[in-house]
Order: sequence, then structure tokens, then C-alpha cells
Amino acid sequence: MNPKERVKTILSFKEADRVPWDLWATPEVIELLCKKLNLADKESLLRYFEVDFRYIVGPSFVGQELKKYDDGSVEDLWGVRRKTITLEKDGIKWSYKHVLISPLEKAESVKEIDEYKWPSYDLWDYSELKKECMKYKDFVIVNAGDRLDRTAQLKPMMYLRGVEQSLIDLYTNPKIAEAIIEHIKNYFLEYNKRVFEEVKGEVDIFMMGDDFGTQHGLMVSKEMWKKFFKDGFKKYIELAHRYGMKVMHHTCGSVKELIPEFIDCGLDILQSLQPRAKDMDLKTLKKEFGKYIAFHGGIDIQQTLPKGTKEDIRKEVEEKMAVGKPGGGFIISTAHNIQPDTPLQNIITLFEAYKEFGKY
Repeated sequence: MNPKERVKTILSFKEADRVPWDLWATPEVIELLCKKLNLADKESLLRYFEVDFRYIVGPSFVGQELKKYDDGSVEDLWGVRRKTITLEKDGIKWSYKHVLISPLEKAESVKEIDEYKWPSYDLWDYSELKKECMKYKDFVIVNAGDRLDRTAQLKPMMYLRGVEQSLIDLYTNPKIAEAIIEHIKNYFLEYNKRVFEEVKGEVDIFMMGDDFGTQHGLMVSKEMWKKFFKDGFKKYIELAHRYGMKVMHHTCGSVKELIPEFIDCGLDILQSLQPRAKDMDLKTLKKEFGKYIAFHGGIDIQQTLPKGTKEDIRKEVEEKMAVGKPGGGFIISTAHNIQPDTPLQNIITLFEAYKEFGKY
């Protein structure tokens, strides 16, 4: 089987030649792996590890320059200002984009929200998308976007309004919350429609990303999620389904309470299955929901991968394969991006274990 055939079989809740697998890692880790394995680039690495998936970021942003400031920070198309922060410890470097300014944090009325300069989907150049997809004809192509264009609701609201104020709004300023969410939802529905029209059936999976869980429970209550986010979540999925794509949603944390809602909305694949989060044990989730939704992820990056021994990693993969494989509906991967503090040999061991325990 080639990757497309393999994943199509698995997502039909049937068993294939082996479990499909994916690679999620930071750019720093990709670079270090390529250097260690003497590989030219990321594509060479994906082929070396026999990864089934290829991710396309999305269209090119055109029409305006992102505003840059003297302190090195950049204002994105939403008006959110970020600065890249680089950390180093024991010769290991991490970088992330820290939000400096949330432009709607001080807004006090729906009128202010409506009059805000919201981004336009006309600012994107969609013309190269299909060509990008054609590079990977035999692989499973995932349209995932990046920080500027990954489809979500809660996360962009938090960038625009601030994390604390966004959560307060859901309880004390629901009209403001609804106004912000409505603008975000309408933007992504039109933006994605244009993306889907351009790729003309070449994308296999549309991926959204919105963190609804923490380590110990939901970010917002189930009732709040249904009130504010279910409508948009369902409409995003329905739009992708109209263009023949499966839909995968990434969320960190403990979200078991929301899985029935995800299924009701038509979600095909739930990613990340953070194993150390409350109630996110793959065996339990597969038993309760495995007939209705596929799972992607499950390998721990909090302890096992960065700190475990070779045998710890092999044991975790063997256990996940044992409960995830039967009846299909399982794609193995790390629960999130592998971080630079992870020993490279542990990552190599991980993929060796996938090959060892992944066959049907």
C-alpha cells in the first residue's frame, strides 16, 4: 500500500498493511535530525522515517507588509503583535513567538469589535496551492495552515483579546465574545472556501487547531463550548466535507467530555491524545469512541520521549499499538511537536519501534 491507500483504509475503520505514522517536531529538531542522519532536508527525513503525511502550510500572504517594530516584534494581519523569544540551556535552543499586544483587550462594546480592522481573505495569494499539493501525489496531504491561517475560534480570540479577558468575556461579556467569535468564524469560512476551491480535490485532510483542554480538564465548560464554539466547529467541518476532505482537529489537554460533541459535529480524526492529561488514555477512548472517530497521536513528549530510556520508548509504542491497531482508526504520532531537549537517538528509536510494532 502507498500512504494514501494506507490512511484511507485506516480512516474507513479497516486494518491496512501497517499503522500509518506521522512526524511532528520543531524546526530545530528537524534540522538536528537531518544533520545527525546526514540528510539534505526535511523531505529526505520524512522519507527516511517512512512518514505517510505531508503538510502544506497554505497560501502566501500578500497585499500588505507585516508591520515591524524596532524591538524586533512583528504585527500580524490580525493586528496581534509578537516577538520571537529564543532560550538556550546546555547548548539547546528553543524559540517561540510571545504575544506582546492583544489589540482588542481594552474594547468595551460590540461596536468597537465591529469597527475593528478585521483581516481580509483577499490578502492571500492562493494560486500556488495546487502546485504545492502535486509534489506529494502518493502521500496523504494535510492542509494545516500556520499561526496566521490555522482555522480556530478560541485561540485567535485569545490572541486578539488576551487569554484572561477572553475567558472572562464568556461569562460576563457574552455579547463581546459572540461578536469576536462571529468575525473569526466568518473569516475562516470564506478563507477556507477559497483554499478548497484552489486545491481542487488534491488535499486529503483538512486540519484545524484549537486548544480546548488543560492538563486536568476543559479550558471552558462543556456548556460554554456548546454555546459559543459548537456552531463554528460544525460549520468548518461541513465546509471541508463538501469538498471531499476528512477533517482532523488538534487540541492539547483533557477533552474527553467534548468527544461526543466532536462526533456529533462530524469530526473524522481527533489529534493529539496527550497521554498524561486526565482521561486521555488511548485504550479507554478507543473502547468508548473508536467506532465513530479516528485518533492521531498518543505518544508522550512530556516524560517518555525526552527523558525515557530506549526500552521505555519501545514499551510505550508497543502498548499504544496493541490498543490502537485493532479495527483501524488509529494513526500513531507524538502528542505534539518533539522539542529540542529530546535526545535524537530517542527519536530514532521511536520510529524503529513504529516499524517493529506497527505491522498488521
